[in-house]
Amino acid sequence: MIAGHFGFAALVKSREPTAPLWGLMLATVWLDVAFIPLLLLGVERVQPVHPGYGGLIIHADYTHSIVGMMLLAAVFGLAFWPRWGRRVAAVIAVVVMSHWVLDLIVHRPDMPVLPGNLGNLPRLGFGLWENPRVAATVELVLVITGTLMYWRAAKQVSVRAGRPVAWATMCAVLAAASGILVLYLDYTS
Repeated sequence: MIAGHFGFAALVKSREPTAPLWGLMLATVWLDVAFIPLLLLGVERVQPVHPGYGGLIIHADYTHSIVGMMLLAAVFGLAFWPRWGRRVAAVIAVVVMSHWVLDLIVHRPDMPVLPGNLGNLPRLGFGLWENPRVAATVELVLVITGTLMYWRAAKQVSVRAGRPVAWATMCAVLAAASGILVLYLDYTS
């Protein structure tokens, strides 16, 4: 769902132009960035179910729990407050949270409510990865929608600034191509 996360970040950038695009892109994968060291330390783990797209059960009991996600979102958002202000910090935090919501759609029921699955509550996930073609289509729609909205907003900024629209178009085409390539590589692996 990496490409879909990036598509969502581009969509948010089209609505919140003061937020730095790099910050939105990093925010949308922040839970996975935090997951990597815990994976390497053996605190969180992955379990292969089948080869290819969506073929893992992800035991991210801290970074992808609802409470863990909210804490990581707050910390990451607060890092943007001094330079970009409260509004951008809040947007960045919401984008971090969007990662969890998008994962909820595609993950099998492997996402806990509380860190470490305290209380042994039911795990969450709608399991769209069980149907890789549908999941990839949803992700592709996010990439295309986000890119188109980003392009439209970037084009308007270019026109207002008296700059050529070609730069905004090239950036949007590059973003779409990158997202589609990541999705293709993920889907065909």
